[in-house]
This record gives sequence, structure tokens and C-alpha cells, in this order.
Amino acid sequence: MKKVIATTNAPAAIGPYSQAIEVNGFVYISGQIPVDPSTGEFVAGGIKEQTEQSFKNIKAILAEAGLTTANIVKTTVLLADIGDFVAMNEVYASQFEGTFPARSAFAVKALPKGALVEIEVIAAK
Repeated sequence: MKKVIATTNAPAAIGPYSQAIEVNGFVYISGQIPVDPSTGEFVAGGIKEQTEQSFKNIKAILAEAGLTTANIVKTTVLLADIGDFVAMNEVYASQFEGTFPARSAFAVKALPKGALVEIEVIAAK
């Protein structure tokens, strides 16, 4: 059976999807863009600040599920500009202790609301 995971500490879904779904011992977190849930707006700054906020949103959803970044087994990072890869990667690396999860990262034509980055994760309970 699947269970919806939702928290007000991360932005509400902006479409017909859930923040996260738990099923069979895994939590699938929808792509998180750098929206500050307290304002509903993007955080100020560039790719580093946007990556940090995307992870704050991910961590809030993980916490709602009783998990941390240590439970993440796979991430997908979408970038509006592959030229931001190095700067994003610096912030990304700081979000984990020990081993890193598997990851895909690639550039896309555009992201929702003009975001510079969107990150989705799969975590294991």
C-alpha cells in the first residue's frame, strides 16, 4: 500500500502530484525546486542558494517520513544550465556524510517557474 508523505515545511505541490510517496520501504520524493515554503517564492541568489533551498525542502520531507539524507539511495538533479554543474556540485556534496547516493544530473530546456535547479530523490527506510 502506498502512503502519501506531506509537510508544510516544504512547498506544496504546484500540480497534480504528491510531495512524496512511501511504498515497499522506499520514499519517492518529487522534484524540489528552490521555493521557500514560508514565502512561496524562490530564495535570493544563484545556483548555490537554489541548490541549498532545494535540499532544505528535501530534508523537510525526509523528516516527515522519519528519515535523513543518510537514507537517500538515488538522486536526480535537473539544471537549467549545465554551466552551473560545478557550483551545484559543491553544495550537493556538502549535504551528505559518508557515502554518496547514486546520481544522475543533466541539463533541461527549462524548469518550473524558471528555477535554476530541481532535485528529486529516492530514500530507503
